[in-house]
Amino acid sequence: MHVRRTCKTVALLFPLLLLAACRPPSAPAAAQVPTVSAADLVARGEYLVRIAGCNDCHTDGYTQRQGEVPQAQWLTGSALGYHGPWGTTYATNLRLRMQDLDEAQWLEYSANLHTRPIMPDFNVRAMSEEDRRALYRFIHGLGPAGERAPEALPPGRTPPPPYFGLVLPPAPPETAAAANAH
Repeated sequence: MHVRRTCKTVALLFPLLLLAACRPPSAPAAAQVPTVSAADLVARGEYLVRIAGCNDCHTDGYTQRQGEVPQAQWLTGSALGYHGPWGTTYATNLRLRMQDLDEAQWLEYSANLHTRPIMPDFNVRAMSEEDRRALYRFIHGLGPAGERAPEALPPGRTPPPPYFGLVLPPAPPETAAAANAH
């Protein structure tokens, strides 16, 4: 008789246990947001500088030396001009630029960044605030070094060497004729 009662109890409780097992777990009372340490932000900034290609333009000789440039020389700008229909652009000395801004100014500036070609400013604008903060912390932490980059030149003015010339192909004749017809 005892065995029959136990089986009946289990038979009645089984559906309840099954329902309880299928119910999603309740959320914790307060979600914990992981905090990122200052050291982690700096390390993230260094990582972003490496993979985002910042050094490719902003560190003289970085590409030619396949990235084998001491960190002490990183991001000091370049005298290599990027010359095209917009004029000539020079890669900014980011080490000096970051000394001119506090973190809040950098976050505002970089969230709305619009620069001259060939800088892919849209990539910086697309970064999360945390990634832009990490860039700031890393670059600012490197300290000032180097000289300011040359000033940009307007269209039609040939820069002194060295410069990288970006030449657009001429428009196809049918496109030019159609443009003149309108």
